[in-house]
Amino acid sequence: MDESSEEEVDPRIDSLLRQRQSLTDDLLASPYDLVLYIKRALVYSDLAYPDLAAGDAYRALLLTDEVRDDSFEYHDKALEALRAYSDGPLDFLDHGSLAGSQSRLPNLEGGIKDMTALASLSSIRCYQILSLSLLLCGCLKSACNFCERGLAIAPDNKELLNTRGYIQTVAERRTRKSISSITDLPDWGMVRREVYPWNTYEPDRFSEESLATLNAGLAEIAPKCAVKVTKLPILLGCPSRTDGYEIIPTCKQLGVFAKEDIAPGEMVLEEYSLVTANNRLKEPVCDACSGELPPLGSESTAINCPECYDTVFCTQYCFEQAQALYHPAVCEKEVDSIAKDPDAKEADETLHLLLLARVLAMAAHQNIHPLDVNQVKYIWGDFISSETNEIDLSPKAGPPPDWTLPFSFTYNIETPLHILEKMDIDIYATLANYDIWVFNTLYSKFRGTASARQNPRDGRPDVAAVHPFWCLANHDCDPNVTWEWGGRMVLRARERRILNNAPGGIKAGEEVLNHYCDIELPVQQRREWARGSLGGWCMCRRCREEASGSQHNSPG
Repeated sequence: MDESSEEEVDPRIDSLLRQRQSLTDDLLASPYDLVLYIKRALVYSDLAYPDLAAGDAYRALLLTDEVRDDSFEYHDKALEALRAYSDGPLDFLDHGSLAGSQSRLPNLEGGIKDMTALASLSSIRCYQILSLSLLLCGCLKSACNFCERGLAIAPDNKELLNTRGYIQTVAERRTRKSISSITDLPDWGMVRREVYPWNTYEPDRFSEESLATLNAGLAEIAPKCAVKVTKLPILLGCPSRTDGYEIIPTCKQLGVFAKEDIAPGEMVLEEYSLVTANNRLKEPVCDACSGELPPLGSESTAINCPECYDTVFCTQYCFEQAQALYHPAVCEKEVDSIAKDPDAKEADETLHLLLLARVLAMAAHQNIHPLDVNQVKYIWGDFISSETNEIDLSPKAGPPPDWTLPFSFTYNIETPLHILEKMDIDIYATLANYDIWVFNTLYSKFRGTASARQNPRDGRPDVAAVHPFWCLANHDCDPNVTWEWGGRMVLRARERRILNNAPGGIKAGEEVLNHYCDIELPVQQRREWARGSLGGWCMCRRCREEASGSQHNSPG
């Protein structure tokens, strides 16, 4: 639901959230302090955010490398921060077989503790947190990789040995086969998809101010439409007996409505977006809008960036928009080849990653927080309340919650940070803007709203885009519009409806009904297809009636 919960906060959770905020404040003041990252990772673990724990442990691990190598960029700052702990206490190391390690730290001349040795001990703690957290996320290959790296330093570490055993057990249960190599391990899992309790950037989408802002933008691209608050069926995670019910639970959301009659075939909306991605390295598409580039020749409207000549725009307008909103942040920064020409199974994920990279570039160039980028600010990410996502620790607790955001170490932590470094962004000093929870929030928004085009040569998705107004038009399997994307997203009123071949067009006051799946498919396949975009089982009237009918007609 798109509403904040008024439920009473668990005192334990409230205390942990306070600790998290205190440590975050300390990190903003001392961003190269690896110990603070480890401590915050442990708080995230207690809060049941293993993905965020892994993100902090990974930053801490990178800082241990900075301490140990004086040629690294942040060596002096990381070393200075760690020296503050040279006299202890080292409570963050007081865990399992690392307990008492402070007394084993060697002294240098003058009785000073060996900071390189302390960094090495800290790295083992990082490996412990990373391997266990990624295991809990379901990223077994990455968890195993960090576990083995830790055991290479501390081969007798009981916590790492135990985690390695857990990984093997979980992998065999999940894959239902014996695991002979790390390459056999799955590396995608699910994490919490929510408006984090500390996220102050998510607007009240139902406020008069938000509606006024949205309608001002919509008036330029869909003059016969308006954004209004509406009610939608609550989506379920699986088939349900409620398909045959006349009255079903609903939640408040935004929708697009016709202010005037719109004739069959008439254009409803034409939207331009710069939140686009292309995962082919040498594909002839515009860097800004991802439309096809015009043919070469003396009359061509295509324009090359004068600084990085390989970057091409289809028109002067796209070039100017790119220069104004994002391109200088990545110009000549060697980010063009990242996540390009992927394996077929990674095609969808690389597009989501590249959409994230575009928003990060927009935020960096405009000097704003990524969640304040206008093109994504008002998008709803199919979030689930924090209370629903929490793990009940009581002895009588039921099954754990179903987390719904796909997650991998590579795509949610490692590569986004690598992209920022390529953009010459300090990933420590800019923590307030580029924390892992920010990446997760953006991924949540993209996964429910991005549209993609398949390459006609091999059928792989190779271009994607987010159109913030197009995605405000809610899904229905009997839509009253069709859509086409080729540089600009165009919605047109359908000539005929799917059900009963009813006449098309949209009457004033009616909601504009979009579609996010192949609506020619049978109901079961439609629901399975749309589940990834909608975040649950489609509960539109057509789906419920067809599913209810098939249940009544089934044997027994």
